[in-house]
Amino acid sequence: MMFRRTLLAGLAAVAARPGFAQTGPQPELPKEKLVIVTRDGKQHAFSVEMALSTDQQTIGLMFRAAVPPDGGMLFDWGSPRPSQMWMRNTVSALDMLFINADGTIRAIAEHTVPQSLATIDSHGPVRATLELAAGTAERLDIRVGDKAHQRIFNNAL
Repeated sequence: MMFRRTLLAGLAAVAARPGFAQTGPQPELPKEKLVIVTRDGKQHAFSVEMALSTDQQTIGLMFRAAVPPDGGMLFDWGSPRPSQMWMRNTVSALDMLFINADGTIRAIAEHTVPQSLATIDSHGPVRATLELAAGTAERLDIRVGDKAHQRIFNNAL
């Protein structure tokens, strides 16, 4: 609980600092390939924007009208840590996949509520959080235990 308060306070400090008045989407970030392999061996390829800096991660997909069916945003935390997300200023519902350092999907939050300030938690340390268009996990039958392949997990296909 203390870590969550610290993280939320840190994010609030970034959002409250002078000059930080985000009123529109950030420019599209550099994209990389990410492949999710489901338990039955099916491969689903995505072209994901890479949110690497604190500013990029704070803004995320805010104000984006839509997320393409084969797109999304990968938040690379650099090393495993708890991930707490929210939907502030996010106008599209999302699926959030919380991914361990080895690429295994640890938890999934489906159909998150646009504009909500409720915390969406990874339930333990993860290397990354992947945001996809709402309904993607269900449509592609992606489940906890499936594997994400990408360079940050040292397992790119």
